[in-house]
Amino acid sequence: MTELHLNTKLIHTGEHDRADGRVVPTSTPIHSSTTYVYSSAAALDDAFAAGDTNVYYIRHGGPTTNQLEQVMTVAEGGRGAVACSSGMAAIYLAILAAGTPRGSMAPQPRHVLASHDLYGADHVLLRDFIATHGAQITYCDMCDMGQVAAQIEECEPDVVLVESISNPLLKIADIATIAKLARAADARLIVDATLTTPILQQPLQLGADIVVHSATKYLSGHGDALGGVAVARTSLVLDTLRNYAHTLGMNLGAFEARMISRGIKTLELRLHRQCASALYIATALEQHPAVKRVIYPGLTSHPQHAFAAAQFGGKFGGMIAFELAQDSREAAFKFMDALSLVLPATSLGDIYSMVTYPPLSSHRELSVDQRRAQGIGDGLIRLSVGIEDVDDILQDLTRALALL
Repeated sequence: MTELHLNTKLIHTGEHDRADGRVVPTSTPIHSSTTYVYSSAAALDDAFAAGDTNVYYIRHGGPTTNQLEQVMTVAEGGRGAVACSSGMAAIYLAILAAGTPRGSMAPQPRHVLASHDLYGADHVLLRDFIATHGAQITYCDMCDMGQVAAQIEECEPDVVLVESISNPLLKIADIATIAKLARAADARLIVDATLTTPILQQPLQLGADIVVHSATKYLSGHGDALGGVAVARTSLVLDTLRNYAHTLGMNLGAFEARMISRGIKTLELRLHRQCASALYIATALEQHPAVKRVIYPGLTSHPQHAFAAAQFGGKFGGMIAFELAQDSREAAFKFMDALSLVLPATSLGDIYSMVTYPPLSSHRELSVDQRRAQGIGDGLIRLSVGIEDVDDILQDLTRALALL
């Protein structure tokens, strides 16, 4: 056959391998065993020597988790992937691996240049863990290439950390340009691509060194599995990721791996519907008198609309942010409490539409001044569009807005 399309790869990669002639299940089962028996001590010794090409103890991988890693490797066009217990575990692992000097296996992040629009928990990770182990942390506007170039020249970071689309203000990073700047400075680039997924963008193909996903979100898509994935562009970085994951016990369980892998099979179908519905809803909200501003890359009012269209092939993701005309915590709570179909929940990317209030959830650990410096005001709402009928979603939103 000719080269398969991405959607087909997401469905078939790592499944029903009939190479050895045995009868195999159509779908990879959940292998819940913690360890594996070999025919002899010599065979077990060979398994240890082969490392990740064989399984012997679940902390080092198993058949179910390995299948998820295979499909994510193919999805991102990487050298290999490591499935982790959460998205935050994957980010932490990526920072450790990216900050490890080439040829060393000792994690030594020296200086991290990060986007100031990062997810709130990432700020806490950098502040309370990475910085306390001696690394310097510098923040900059990753949408301003002049500022990025200047900071890279001044700080000489060994790690650059950015989100493909920021959460919750939906700013879009020029991954290809940042990757060139990072590579010229001998820094490794980590891209959190949770909001874009491999359907909209493949950062490794643009020069990133590690791409990270909170698999809890769009990859799983059903609100029933917690996990993360880090995919490496090179064998050296992959080996470092695996070494740290195994040593620190960051491995993903077999049950969660199977749930996430099952979700990935419908990822393209779900995301295409979510993108279409999000554009429809964002357009309608922009006209609503109770809404001061709508932030969505698919709208011409978004300052990076043209760039987003070029980057993501005419689709703009399933996330919307909007500011209430009544810019207050009280108005935000009243709006959320009035919803009946759209769920007030702290995740995103699910089949269910969900709203959250960033000062309450994702950016709770930041001070008011820190949030405002990022542009997160008291009336900001983040909406993750699900796969329900779009008119039902919009009706629920407009009914709640009418009460403000």
